Amino acid sequence: MTIARRTLILSALTLALAGNFANAAKDPKEIVIGTSAGPYADQIKLGIKPILEKQGYKIKLVEFNDYVQPNFALAEGSLDANVFQHIVYLNKFASEHKLALTDLVTIPTAPIAIYSKKHKSLNEVKDGSTVGVPNDPSNEARALVLLDQLGWIKLRANFDPVRASEKDIVGNPKKIKLVALEAAQLPRSLGDTDYSFINGNYALAAGIKLTEALIAEKISANYINLVAIRSADKNKQFAKDLAAAYRSQAFLDVTNQHFAGYSKTDEQLALEKAKK
Repeated sequence: MTIARRTLILSALTLALAGNFANAAKDPKEIVIGTSAGPYADQIKLGIKPILEKQGYKIKLVEFNDYVQPNFALAEGSLDANVFQHIVYLNKFASEHKLALTDLVTIPTAPIAIYSKKHKSLNEVKDGSTVGVPNDPSNEARALVLLDQLGWIKLRANFDPVRASEKDIVGNPKKIKLVALEAAQLPRSLGDTDYSFINGNYALAAGIKLTEALIAEKISANYINLVAIRSADKNKQFAKDLAAAYRSQAFLDVTNQHFAGYSKTDEQLALEKAKK
């Protein structure tokens, strides 16, 4: 065994032991949750934290500015849960990096939607209208699926809604001109395009209300955001209590008050249906 390899193994063992000692010393009633700054952190602060604090928990929130570190931090034990991703991303990331992570519960999610500064209705679309779409594969697929549903373009038969791309377009009856931009830049495109697809988080960051959308996608199960935990923690009490908080009437009330325009979870829709 080389010195370098021996050093690497020792370092890994040291980190693993440090993580185990940290977990052993951690207050069992403390839940450390990682998330991205913005609406999903706000959901925890306004809705989830108060519910769990009433049950005696201490909630510590750690905000990240990327989509990579939260899963590594969760796997190594620095976090007990994280909230920022959908199931497609979680499964792909966990598989690629061999991390034992799993989904716990879905959460209200800001949908991708069509916005416009030039038109008040989708009915105002004309031949040759320009439409801004995200240029990353996942969000582009979501935009193209909605365009197909509107009849503005036609996608080939049996297309994959998760991987749809411009190569799948077999018809363009309205001669729509697609303008592919980075998702974060799409709010700025509203002055130049007739319509633009904008992710909910970027719309909110730009001061655009979700309720201003001309139409929002019906988010598929693939893109509903979720709470992720370590697979080994699935049946622990904190995980059950965290999931119950997201499924509660109290959190639904917070969602209705502070997060208008979000796609609600199946559990929340069931609660609303039961009250009618």
